[in-house]
Amino acid sequence: MDDKSTLPLNYLWLDEYLSLKAGSSKDFKIEWQWHRYLLKDKMFAAICSDKTGGQIVTLKCEPTVASMLREQYPDILPGYYMNKEHWNSVYLEGQVPQSVIKQMVDMSYQLIYKSLGKKLQQEIINPGGSI
Repeated sequence: MDDKSTLPLNYLWLDEYLSLKAGSSKDFKIEWQWHRYLLKDKMFAAICSDKTGGQIVTLKCEPTVASMLREQYPDILPGYYMNKEHWNSVYLEGQVPQSVIKQMVDMSYQLIYKSLGKKLQQEIINPGGSI
């Protein structure tokens, strides 16, 4: 499903930024109401709502950086619905600069990329090419 109607209009750039990551795919998990962004079937981001309806993006993060970001920005909290040490959630209507969110997306993507085997990494950087 590629329906962007549930995304906040001022964050369509985020959907595009996530979708343009090499090798990424997107799905919509109906039972959770999540837009998930995957790299070889491993999630690196999700746009969803908290229990009060606040729109959030959840991203994987190095634990020390995750903690630092939470201290610096009140709108970044431990991963909602996720492991609180390795994931952060960002309120999309909050006061976190777009540049910080992009850096967080890049980190999340790289963490998942590095967790893949060398063959899968090669397929991402050289799709359809010979190894």
